[in-house]
Amino acid sequence: MDDLEKIRQQRLEQIKNNLESRSFPDSPIHATDANFDELISKYPVVVIDCWAEWCGPCRKLVPVIDALAKEMQGKIAFGKLNTDENQTTARKFNITAIPTLLVFKNGKPAGQIVGALQKEQLVERLNKFI
Repeated sequence: MDDLEKIRQQRLEQIKNNLESRSFPDSPIHATDANFDELISKYPVVVIDCWAEWCGPCRKLVPVIDALAKEMQGKIAFGKLNTDENQTTARKFNITAIPTLLVFKNGKPAGQIVGALQKEQLVERLNKFI
């Protein structure tokens, strides 16, 4: 019975670690060229806010994205990608206007939202991906 108990404990630990690694953050994750692929594949639905420091509409969107990260925790993970500092990823996804929200489902591109929309409009559009 000791061996069986050890196996059971190991399996419980594996399940616990897996759940912890998939838990959703309640605030946007800092996305970079280096961690981008890992970030979009870690959660079932990920929304990346592509922004720049100098962009007024991007700054307007900050509190909206922060609030959505809390409200949609467990459904959508949010990330923020500074396009000035991470030009490789910005070019890869043809980001020509900011703010742009890139939506990924199961690690694959699923949609794109351009512009600083109102919170209610974003929720309506994002709910389609859940």
